[in-house]
Amino acid sequence: MDEGWRLTAKEDALRLRARMIQAIRGFFLERDFLEIETPCRIPAPAPESHIDAVAEGEWFLHTSPELCMKRLLAAGYPKIFQICRCYRAGERGDLHLPEFTLLEWYRTGTDYRALMDDCESLIFSVAGELGFDGEVSWKGRVIRLQPPWERLAVREAFARHAPITVSEALSGDRFEEIMVCDIEPHLGMERPVFLYEYPAALGALARRKAGDSAFAERFELYIAGVELANAFSELTDAQEQRQRFEEAGRSRRLQGGSVYPMPESFLAALPQMPPSAGIALGVDRLAMILAGKVRIDDVVAFTPESL
Repeated sequence: MDEGWRLTAKEDALRLRARMIQAIRGFFLERDFLEIETPCRIPAPAPESHIDAVAEGEWFLHTSPELCMKRLLAAGYPKIFQICRCYRAGERGDLHLPEFTLLEWYRTGTDYRALMDDCESLIFSVAGELGFDGEVSWKGRVIRLQPPWERLAVREAFARHAPITVSEALSGDRFEEIMVCDIEPHLGMERPVFLYEYPAALGALARRKAGDSAFAERFELYIAGVELANAFSELTDAQEQRQRFEEAGRSRRLQGGSVYPMPESFLAALPQMPPSAGIALGVDRLAMILAGKVRIDDVVAFTPESL
């Protein structure tokens, strides 16, 4: 196919994407969030067992801007957001690009449940700015965006849709497999759903649930089976966070992956960070759903293969 024709065919989707990003930016500026920029090139990414960073010399391209953004929270910034490019090695598919765009926002003095409200307001508002009347169509399904959206605990999702329990999935190292094959295809098919209260073992950078330490204050947002966002009530215990990073490093080593340096500047700032919540939302995936496209390739001007 002629490359010029391919680019021309994307024009409507790219125009919608541009308007969507403008609407996102306006949403946060109207609510007194400070838009910030942090470096893409960092000395150490957050060690996570299933995310591979792209090496850039002796440093790395960030997989997310979260470490630097949380240092800003620790320095006293109460409400911040960023729209930026992020990089993850080996991620490619209909929903994945190795270079992609994330929206992240953080608020102090709140928790992950407040971010559920933020998501509802943001996406409903942005869709309205783009001319959608409270609903979108994707893969032949009509998704209602009018809040409130469904809240579904992970253990309840397993009880509804999985052949085994959460505990069995964790002990057999099958949690991700069961999520992708058995649970995600059922999530957010009529209205968006927040999948919340992940097992503490999958807490990543989220704090444990107050009153029940078996779970983490974490949620993921799904629309039409597509994961759009991942959110935490932020862990501020530097010792526990270091232990989680060390465990992720051991897991990476056992899987034959690279083991990253410890992000010491982040860990040093963590005790000064007030109670906070933060979220990462996939801009490309949201553009896909609003544009009615089924492949991420259709909402970006260039894919790696076209360069």
